[in-house]
Amino acid sequence: MNFYAVIILAAIILDFLVQLTADYLNLRYLEGEPPAALSDVVDADTYRRSQAYTRTNTRFGILTASFSLALTLAFWFAGGFNRLDIFIRHWQLHPIWNGLIYIALLMLLRFVVMLPFSVYDTFIIEERFGFNRTTVRTFILDIFKGLALSILLGGPLLAGVLALFQYAGSLAWLWCWLAVSLVTVFLQFVAPVWILPLFNKFTPLEEGELRQGIMEYCRKVDYYISGLFVMDGSRRSAKSNAFFTGFGRSRRIALYDTLMGNHSPDQIVAILAHEIGHYKKHHITRSIIIGIIHSGVLFFLLSLFLTVRGLHTAFFMDHINIYTGLVFFGLLYTPVEMILSLLFHHLSRRREYEADRFAALTTGAPEALSAALKRLSLDNLSNLRPHPFYVFLNYSHPPLLKRLERLGVAETHTRRERNHAV
Repeated sequence: MNFYAVIILAAIILDFLVQLTADYLNLRYLEGEPPAALSDVVDADTYRRSQAYTRTNTRFGILTASFSLALTLAFWFAGGFNRLDIFIRHWQLHPIWNGLIYIALLMLLRFVVMLPFSVYDTFIIEERFGFNRTTVRTFILDIFKGLALSILLGGPLLAGVLALFQYAGSLAWLWCWLAVSLVTVFLQFVAPVWILPLFNKFTPLEEGELRQGIMEYCRKVDYYISGLFVMDGSRRSAKSNAFFTGFGRSRRIALYDTLMGNHSPDQIVAILAHEIGHYKKHHITRSIIIGIIHSGVLFFLLSLFLTVRGLHTAFFMDHINIYTGLVFFGLLYTPVEMILSLLFHHLSRRREYEADRFAALTTGAPEALSAALKRLSLDNLSNLRPHPFYVFLNYSHPPLLKRLERLGVAETHTRRERNHAV
């Protein structure tokens, strides 16, 4: 094993062990009684179900991650990467086609091997806890739709990246960065109109108290939307959520239909105020900018390691290729990605607090958002007592109790403002 092999092997094993430790601590942290702050909405039976859901998902996640790691190591040390390359080279195709087929077969192999885990998660675990609404037909159609999108969108983009690194010389990384950045921005405009409707049905929200409340709030905070829709989330799951997506004229708000029956209009307005808060606080734009900067650094580093012989030797390759270098760099980048994920999660949690505060102050009803967050956690059987290390490692949103604590401060502030106004 050379230096690159040691670094990659150590990184992926360390990643697995750190996550395993977090899972173990998270399971040990589950307590027998619901938190006192949630006693008004969470009874002992519901809390036990949420604990059971957390335990089941965590143990299944450990099994899935263990199998994935074993599969990766077995394929690596059995010379699978080189054998696949030799198999494709026998077809004597153009290097770009070789790269497309090589990466497509790797992805297909992994998908097929991991498919039983996805099936079990959807039709056994989610079914056991009353969440699954996905039919076999919908599950299969989602697979083929995802495959079609990967071919139509991902295929040309990957071909462009391979071609640029093949022919564009030392500035190939810069051209790749520009191309991927343009596609990323373009998808922000077309996804709400062309892509999301392939998987879900979006129906305009009917006239009534809820629509009126939402539109009044949007006018109050000067937030323009081109559409307000209800999404058939119940087609796949009983879980609830809401989101806004798109830019410019494609900007729209979507409510899960499962959200409608479980929340009052003021709670739904508070949830949407939180989502609008992300826009008003420029979180979305900044995330895109950070993502673009990240991809630029990624492509630059990729250009340095793409055809390094030692990196290919680490995977027992007979030939140095652009496309195999792309795959191997992804594994070499693992420790950097681990560190960046911690930073991104920290930033995301901070932004969630900011969006909560925005919603509390602009609606003047922080108690409505608190009630909505409690209900969402209850309906989704969220873990109400996650271990701090697990949160640090995995959570893009703060735990419910932390959010309620911050909202309690906002609620006190709002009451003071009301008293002062009187």
